[in-house]
Amino acid sequence: MEKKILVIPGDGIGQEVTTWGKKVLEATAKKYQHQFHFDQALMGHVAIEATGNPLPEQTLSKAKDSDAILFGAIGHAKYDNDPSLKVRPEQGLLKMRKSLGLYANIRPIRLFDQLLGASSLKPEILKGADILFFRELTGDVYFGEKFKKEDGSYASDLMNYHVFEVERIARKAFEAAKTRRKKLCSVDKANVLETSRLWRNVVQRIAKEYPEVETEHMFIDNAAMQLVKDPKRFDVVLTANLFGDILTDEASQIAGSMGMLASASIGDSVGFYEPIHGSAHDIAGKGIANPLASILSAALLLDISFGCKEEAENIIQAVEKTLQEGYRSIDIADKETAPDKILKTEQMGQKVLEYL
Repeated sequence: MEKKILVIPGDGIGQEVTTWGKKVLEATAKKYQHQFHFDQALMGHVAIEATGNPLPEQTLSKAKDSDAILFGAIGHAKYDNDPSLKVRPEQGLLKMRKSLGLYANIRPIRLFDQLLGASSLKPEILKGADILFFRELTGDVYFGEKFKKEDGSYASDLMNYHVFEVERIARKAFEAAKTRRKKLCSVDKANVLETSRLWRNVVQRIAKEYPEVETEHMFIDNAAMQLVKDPKRFDVVLTANLFGDILTDEASQIAGSMGMLASASIGDSVGFYEPIHGSAHDIAGKGIANPLASILSAALLLDISFGCKEEAENIIQAVEKTLQEGYRSIDIADKETAPDKILKTEQMGQKVLEYL
């Protein structure tokens, strides 16, 4: 197999962890005799500093010419502290999603048994949880018309959805549910929002095409509660952009840390793979970031974009072996973790490569 992979480290710890996602892909290519050709590009704050643009045209051109993209993170404290800045790192990510038609964000919430104690939830509630989120990515309030009065006394964001946007992600979610426990929960706020009523009507219609899948509808507030009360009840969760953004970050606590969660943004062409954690500038440069989410994102890339399921599972097993041996990054260590088992970013990445 011969493929082109674009690596976009981005900002903050993205530059540290993406190194290990790439190294795992290189090791996998060598082991399975694939040819992966890597290129690199700028996006986010580093791109603004270098070019004035959070998504330079050169980066977008390289992205369109790739078979898959491995991404790190974007963001910088200066933008958090000054909402008035017109050019922002996040604009690059939103434009990338739109330009590549990345309408479906897939986030597996897979809990490794070795990390049952790392979550703030009780182990007996967590054990066995395995959830696959499908978050719509190119509609909703993030892309709706925006307005703000000049005097700052009023602002609005338009929440909107077209039927085709709901149809295409719903079908991907139902197809995935067929291969799992055949359960799908669609999350909305149909008791209040017109967009959610449209969402629910479309999902109900698509559900008729998949009679083997048990379909449930749940309001967002109840779903947020049930996610921490009984996460094992969920299999595939389908939801809109804003609700999915919130629920998947909440679900990160099921896995023990955001540093453990990978994600895929896909459409009908190139796939975009990234850890769900942010740029974390408070720890950037300290060498303590958890690289496992980037490594697991590399596994997702192999599975979803290249159809290399054996190679992807091999990476997951290497991560599991690392955890079984007691090795932890600081974010997933607990009071029972031996001090000599708490590893820095490079050490943790090397351990996974060793077991790979």
